[in-house]
Amino acid sequence: MKKILPAVFICLCISVTAFAFDGNEMLKKVDRNLNPESFEMYRKLINIEPDSSKKEFVMYSVKKGKDKIISLFLAPAGEKGRSTMRIGENMWLYIPNVGKPIRITSLQSVTGGVFNNSDIMRVDYSAEYNCEKVEATDNGHILYLKAKTNTVAYDRVKMWVYGKRLLPDKIECFASSKMLIKTLYFKKVKDFGGGIVRPAVIETDSPLYKGYKSIIIFAKVKERDLPDEVFTLNYMSKIESLRQ
Repeated sequence: MKKILPAVFICLCISVTAFAFDGNEMLKKVDRNLNPESFEMYRKLINIEPDSSKKEFVMYSVKKGKDKIISLFLAPAGEKGRSTMRIGENMWLYIPNVGKPIRITSLQSVTGGVFNNSDIMRVDYSAEYNCEKVEATDNGHILYLKAKTNTVAYDRVKMWVYGKRLLPDKIECFASSKMLIKTLYFKKVKDFGGGIVRPAVIETDSPLYKGYKSIIIFAKVKERDLPDEVFTLNYMSKIESLRQ
């Protein structure tokens, strides 16, 4: 019996480690299924207020690797020429009239509405979170994610992943107090070409902003190689030159 118990304990430890590893591998696959590792895209962001009034933004964005993304505002006219950049946990906003990038935080929002900067400048989920638990469902899995650092916008994330495609269906975002901050809904799976099949729409609402809703619509998502110099403060005023 004394020999059996240590063996059982070792097997349990190996099983737990493998389970966690599988969850993190699944999360990496979700990231790649959402986007190529390096790509460009256009997005329309719509903020809807309780009185049904809307404000719309159009952005051109490029992303490289797991944690670099830079975006240029194309509309409305008052925002045109502004740009944002995120490298890891660091974020900046460039305003042409100011002429110098300024630091911003993940919980702020350059567009207002329910989406914060972390949502708008989304890097790979696996860059920010570890998967602590995987739960099987009738349609796929639920991934329980924990932030790697305390500077991440959400302390915990609960991600519903459906089907063999391993694409997110719904994500709940929580504060460290376990309070639900917002819910993201991934809709209208679309074939963008080049092997990219992903949701074309993300909607969000929040119990903290009752009656408000924000939507992101994706267009022209395609793989693209980009030089490292694009993701520098000096390049934030030159993003327009990337558009083909």
